[in-house]
Amino acid sequence: MKILILCTGNSCRSQMAHGFMKDIDDRLEVYSAGVSPGYRVAPEAVEVMSEKGIDISRHVPHDVREYLNEPFDYVITVCDHAKETCPFFSGEVMHRLHYPFPDPYHAHGGYSEVMKVYRDVRDAIEKKFTELYNDQIKAKL
Repeated sequence: MKILILCTGNSCRSQMAHGFMKDIDDRLEVYSAGVSPGYRVAPEAVEVMSEKGIDISRHVPHDVREYLNEPFDYVITVCDHAKETCPFFSGEVMHRLHYPFPDPYHAHGGYSEVMKVYRDVRDAIEKKFTELYNDQIKAKL
């Protein structure tokens, strides 16, 4: 099962979803990318995922153009911007899904307030991607 998760910068949401999907079932072939990739994964995303026992510290942002000719079972956008600006995939895509989540990268306030936003988004991603796995993917493996 080959899955691509997309967002704008590939530095927060898609990286967290990538980490959860690999943690749920390491047989999954999971990739993540951005339509305008950042230069690193947000340290706050790395921190909140480590609280769940998932290490994404070695992940790096990728450009969606790296994957346009490849086939995927699922291409999942996790932000509206990625959905609206995603280029055409010439490789076969079986399922396209859109699960928009707020961008924690734009959180304001002190450390505690910012980390709360990251944790809230992380928990929403975990819930949605666990449901996706249990409802659609697990039976196909």
